[in-house]
Amino acid sequence: MEQFLDKLAEILETGELKEDSRLESFPAWDSLGVLSTIALIESQYRVNFTAPDFAEIKTVDELWKLVQARRAG
Repeated sequence: MEQFLDKLAEILETGELKEDSRLESFPAWDSLGVLSTIALIESQYRVNFTAPDFAEIKTVDELWKLVQARRAG
Protein backbone atom coordinates (compact mmCIF):
# COMPACT_ATOMS: atom_id res chain seq x y z
CA MET A 1 0.00 0.00 0.00
CA GLU A 2 2.94 2.35 0.59
CA GLN A 3 3.67 2.60 -3.14
CA PHE A 4 -0.02 3.28 -3.81
CA LEU A 5 0.00 6.08 -1.22
CA ASP A 6 3.10 7.63 -2.76
CA LYS A 7 1.72 7.61 -6.30
CA LEU A 8 -1.68 8.88 -5.20
CA ALA A 9 0.02 11.67 -3.23
CA GLU A 10 1.72 12.74 -6.47
CA ILE A 11 -1.63 12.86 -8.26
CA LEU A 12 -3.20 14.82 -5.41
CA GLU A 13 -0.19 17.13 -5.27
CA THR A 14 0.41 16.62 -1.58
CA GLY A 15 3.46 15.67 0.42
CA GLU A 16 1.63 13.51 2.91
CA LEU A 17 -1.22 11.11 2.43
CA LYS A 18 -2.70 8.83 5.07
CA GLU A 19 -5.16 6.00 4.82
CA ASP A 20 -7.89 8.04 6.48
CA SER A 21 -7.32 11.09 4.27
CA ARG A 22 -10.55 12.26 2.67
CA LEU A 23 -10.11 12.47 -1.08
CA GLU A 24 -12.45 15.43 -1.48
CA SER A 25 -10.27 17.49 0.87
CA PHE A 26 -7.60 17.80 -1.84
CA PRO A 27 -8.04 20.51 -4.48
CA ALA A 28 -6.45 18.18 -7.06
CA TRP A 29 -9.24 15.61 -6.52
CA ASP A 30 -11.15 16.86 -9.53
CA SER A 31 -12.03 15.23 -12.84
CA LEU A 32 -8.39 15.18 -13.93
CA GLY A 33 -7.34 13.73 -10.57
CA VAL A 34 -9.94 10.98 -10.87
CA LEU A 35 -8.82 10.15 -14.41
CA SER A 36 -5.18 10.09 -13.31
CA THR A 37 -6.09 7.77 -10.46
CA ILE A 38 -7.95 5.47 -12.85
CA ALA A 39 -4.87 5.35 -15.09
CA LEU A 40 -2.64 4.60 -12.08
CA ILE A 41 -4.87 1.76 -10.90
CA GLU A 42 -5.17 0.26 -14.37
CA SER A 43 -1.45 0.39 -15.09
CA GLN A 44 -0.14 -0.67 -11.70
CA TYR A 45 -2.82 -3.10 -10.50
CA ARG A 46 -4.54 -4.22 -13.72
CA VAL A 47 -7.96 -3.27 -12.38
CA ASN A 48 -10.50 -1.39 -14.48
CA PHE A 49 -12.41 1.52 -13.01
CA THR A 50 -14.67 4.22 -14.39
CA ALA A 51 -15.34 7.64 -12.93
CA PRO A 52 -18.75 6.60 -11.49
CA ASP A 53 -16.97 3.89 -9.45
CA PHE A 54 -15.58 6.72 -7.33
CA ALA A 55 -18.96 8.18 -6.38
CA GLU A 56 -19.17 6.42 -3.02
CA ILE A 57 -15.46 6.42 -2.18
CA LYS A 58 -14.58 8.95 0.49
CA THR A 59 -11.16 8.00 1.83
CA VAL A 60 -7.87 6.67 0.52
CA ASP A 61 -8.43 3.47 2.51
CA GLU A 62 -11.82 2.88 0.88
CA LEU A 63 -10.20 3.30 -2.53
CA TRP A 64 -7.39 0.88 -1.65
CA LYS A 65 -9.87 -1.72 -0.35
CA LEU A 66 -11.90 -1.48 -3.55
CA VAL A 67 -8.76 -1.96 -5.65
CA GLN A 68 -7.84 -5.03 -3.59
CA ALA A 69 -11.36 -6.46 -3.78
CA ARG A 70 -11.42 -6.11 -7.58
CA ARG A 71 -7.97 -7.65 -7.89
CA ALA A 72 -9.14 -10.67 -5.89
CA GLY A 73 -12.40 -11.00 -7.80
